[in-house]
Amino acid sequence: MNSSDFDAVVGRVTSGIYILTAGSGARATGMLASWVMQAGFEPPMVSVAVRLGRYVGDWLTSGQPFVLNVVADKQFDLLKHFGKGFEPDEPAFDGLAIQRCPRGVPILADSLGHLQCEPVSHIDSGDHRVFLARVVRGGLHRDDPPMTHIRKSGSNY
Repeated sequence: MNSSDFDAVVGRVTSGIYILTAGSGARATGMLASWVMQAGFEPPMVSVAVRLGRYVGDWLTSGQPFVLNVVADKQFDLLKHFGKGFEPDEPAFDGLAIQRCPRGVPILADSLGHLQCEPVSHIDSGDHRVFLARVVRGGLHRDDPPMTHIRKSGSNY
């Protein structure tokens, strides 16, 4: 069996769109994340996959907290802003309204809502590292539908 037999189906596994923010102060950054899923009720847990080699993944591996900002449907400005990616010392939040969680991680004030998370474990899965994280706080900023993502191919973003 080759990947073309199932590639189109894997690509149609729906996901939301999130901006994962991590770090604090001048070291804070953000990145697009789409492979996010609720992973437990008590305590509340989520999983998120980060491509191996991304410096944000190294931060999460060391246990640094992060925030998942839920992107609302039609919030294309956030996709455009974070879609290009940021170098480690490049300012990621210029022109955006942010708040800070108690651990100093930026929260996007204009997002649909956010989850403040602390990584508890991880496992490598091919070219990604999947993190399991405890949700310690969060908030719904407005009651709009979330953005969803469906890919044509299961081989790339």
